[in-house]
Amino acid sequence: MTLEAFADTIVPGERRSPDDRAIAGVASGGGAVASGAIELLEQPAGGIADALEGLALTLNDHAEDYAEERGLHLDDDVPAFVALSYEHRAALVQILTTPGHPEKQLWVGLALFSNMAFDSAAHMSTHDAFAAGHPGLLAIGYARPDADGLFRFPRFSYGRPLASLHPDTTATGSPA
Repeated sequence: MTLEAFADTIVPGERRSPDDRAIAGVASGGGAVASGAIELLEQPAGGIADALEGLALTLNDHAEDYAEERGLHLDDDVPAFVALSYEHRAALVQILTTPGHPEKQLWVGLALFSNMAFDSAAHMSTHDAFAAGHPGLLAIGYARPDADGLFRFPRFSYGRPLASLHPDTTATGSPA
């Protein structure tokens, strides 16, 4: 729940239900959590899966300190970071990611994974992401594959082809 709240602070989305406490609900559509941030963080290839429990505990410790310094009352029914309002979550994340903070690299890394889940669906194939209605890819306008499942881009980003196709290129785009 704490890591979901952190990911939602980085790329906000709408609540999954009226009683959802991890998602602050400050944006419409799916954010980092709906895009699979937790699934991405839990993958061993990212190198931080084993540290997630410790990161959540540390983030909650920071939230408790933050609340105490500001005289905020936190609801004991949820972890401390989750109990913060979105504005306070964002302010705490800004403190943790500020140059010179001793743990900056940890929190920036966690934020990057949240962004990656949203803007690239790094934890799944692009085909699977589209089949699942991945909110991040849809929000940024990522081009869908053609009916045959291949990705083609009929409009070139520079307004023209950058090079001629090699004469031995097959119809699927592979070199012969």
